[in-house]
Amino acid sequence: MTSKTIDPQTTLCFDHIELNDRPLIVCDIDEVVLEFVTPFQNFLKSGGRELLPRSFRLHGNIVQLETGEPVPDAMVPTLLEDFFLTQDVWQTPASQVAETLADLSSEADIVFLTAMPPRHTEVRRRLLDRHGLSAYPLLATEAPKGPVVKQLHDARDVPVAFIDDILRNLESVREHAPDCLLIRLMANAEFLAMAPAPTQGIESAENWDDAARIIRQHFLR
Repeated sequence: MTSKTIDPQTTLCFDHIELNDRPLIVCDIDEVVLEFVTPFQNFLKSGGRELLPRSFRLHGNIVQLETGEPVPDAMVPTLLEDFFLTQDVWQTPASQVAETLADLSSEADIVFLTAMPPRHTEVRRRLLDRHGLSAYPLLATEAPKGPVVKQLHDARDVPVAFIDDILRNLESVREHAPDCLLIRLMANAEFLAMAPAPTQGIESAENWDDAARIIRQHFLR
C-alpha cells in the first residue's frame, strides 16, 4: 500500500489517497459520476435563464428567458460559482454509477478527479457521500489532468483507466500517461451529440455498463 504527495509546487495533495497494488480507475465527476448539464439547466431556470443546446459550450448559449439574449461572457464564471456553491441541492448521480463503481471497486482502486475549484470540495464530498459514493477519495483541481493522473499512478506496474467527458482532459492524460486506458463518457445525450469526436486512442462508452465492459477488457490484457 502506498501514499503519495503531489509536487509541492502545486496546491494539490494526495495524502488522503492510499493505493493498493491493483489497477486504478480515475473518474471525472461532472457528467460522468454526477449529472451536470440537466441540473445546471434547472439551476439557470430558477434564476430566469436557460442553457440552449446550440453548441458544445456554455458561453453564448446561456440566455435570459425573457429576452432570449445571451448573458455576458463575464457572467458565466459567476453562474458556475453560484451553482457549485449549491451543487448539493441540484446534482444527482448518473445512471448506474453507484452500482457499477461498487462492482469495479472489488477489482480496482477508484479515485475521483474533478475539474472544479478546490474551495467547493467539502460540498461535493457531502453530495457524493449522500448518494453512496463515500468510498472513493476525491481530488478537485483546475490544473490539467494529465500530470495529476501521471503523479497519482506513478510508475506502478498495474493497469490504469481514466474516464472523462471533455476531450482536452482525455488528451492531457494521453500525453502524460500514454499507457492509460481513456474512455469518453457523458451522461447528457443532447450535448454529447454536439461534442467533438474522440481522437486516436480514446474509447467511447454509451453508459456505465459499457464503460465497465471496456475497463475489464483492458484489465485482462
